[in-house]
Amino acid sequence: MNDNGRNTHHNLILSALTVVGDVLICVLLYTLFWKASDDLTTAGFRQSAVVVTGTYFICVITGGVILYKRNVRDFQVLLLVLRNILLFTVASVLLLNTGGFVMLSPLAFTAFLLSQLILASTFRLGIRQMVKAYRTYDSHKRHAVFVGSKDNIRALYDEMASVPYFGYAVMGYFDYQPSPNFPENCPYLGTPADVEQYLRNHSEVHELFCCLSSRHEADIVPIIHYCQNNLVHFYSVPNVSNYLHHRMYLNMMGNVPYLSLMRDPLERVENRLLKRLFDVLFSLAFLCTLFPIILVLVTIITKLTMPGPVFFRQKRNGINGEEFYCIKFRSMKVNAEADTLQATKDDPRKTKWGNIMRKTNIDELPQFINVLLGDMSIVGPRPHMVKHTEEYSKLIDKYMMRHFVKPGITGWSQVTGFRGETKELSQMEGRIKGDIYYMEHWSIWLDIYIIYKTVANAVKGDKEAY
Repeated sequence: MNDNGRNTHHNLILSALTVVGDVLICVLLYTLFWKASDDLTTAGFRQSAVVVTGTYFICVITGGVILYKRNVRDFQVLLLVLRNILLFTVASVLLLNTGGFVMLSPLAFTAFLLSQLILASTFRLGIRQMVKAYRTYDSHKRHAVFVGSKDNIRALYDEMASVPYFGYAVMGYFDYQPSPNFPENCPYLGTPADVEQYLRNHSEVHELFCCLSSRHEADIVPIIHYCQNNLVHFYSVPNVSNYLHHRMYLNMMGNVPYLSLMRDPLERVENRLLKRLFDVLFSLAFLCTLFPIILVLVTIITKLTMPGPVFFRQKRNGINGEEFYCIKFRSMKVNAEADTLQATKDDPRKTKWGNIMRKTNIDELPQFINVLLGDMSIVGPRPHMVKHTEEYSKLIDKYMMRHFVKPGITGWSQVTGFRGETKELSQMEGRIKGDIYYMEHWSIWLDIYIIYKTVANAVKGDKEAY
């Protein structure tokens, strides 16, 4: 068996052991918690345990195993375990309830889930550490060569050399002439015409990374053919670093590959549907339960403390820059500068009651109506006044990118310190960076975390809320 086949074999074994270990932890924990519940019968345990074990196994299998992948970070391993536990929680509770099976008490089941989360995370991280240690040994490394010596291939070399557990040993590079880009420990091996002979003499080479431009097709095609017929992985590294200094993402349109400037999870239809479903259900639940009570209280206090309407409507920019009317509880006296001047800390336009609403985010609650109408999402970049969009789009690079997604009642920037008045341009630049980070890293779990942080900040009070 060659090295590539051996690695695949090892990865399959590692995946199988990980799944088996996860499921065994689940079975043992469920057994322990069942036995600790004196009022549950053995007969009921067998049926319940089969449902729980089978459900957890399916959740783990569908989640996959990423421990053996070279560029996986520890936090990604933890996120996958969390995903498995959350999916398992929903599925197992539904199945046990609808099937009429005997169940652990809610408290015991919650303790079981938390224990499973902790032990499964510890188990997987332990295996991950062993994989990292295994790959740091020279005898277990993947041997690679480069063809070309542009900045992008040098950057790839730096990544491979700086992280030992990626498990790469770079043997050198080929180009039409030696390049000062590479250090001495990455030697010049010859011209592209010498690649085939070198690979014949060095069967230990596993991977070849090529960054030659398409005008060198005559040299590239024979290298590709040799790699395909001799179990060497060929990778093409696009040379865009001369005009782009930004991470790129590979996409496919049918059989045609293309690169994008940013990863955009919400471009996928299923993600947009999931986010919209979450928005609608969450908004309906809030508007049909708590909001009517809050509306009555706010209306009474507002009418007693200041003249004018209860609601405040302001034109703002939404997805694709389209304008919509954002609805809020009015927290200021009626004034001519409401659509042009941002609220400040000691703004004389605010009332005492308005200040309380702003501190606790109560003034934002009518925006759930905007969410239900489809103008906004619960989580996303905060919508700005039209005047501010016109001004900042001319001053801040990438400002308009935030309009690729729906604006939100709360957002990543707001829970990471960029809420409130923007006295300096750098504050707005920080907010825009946070908005772009959110767009690139969106997940339903990130939305839930941001909602949690927003509620926590409202309870303890946010000093930037004014």
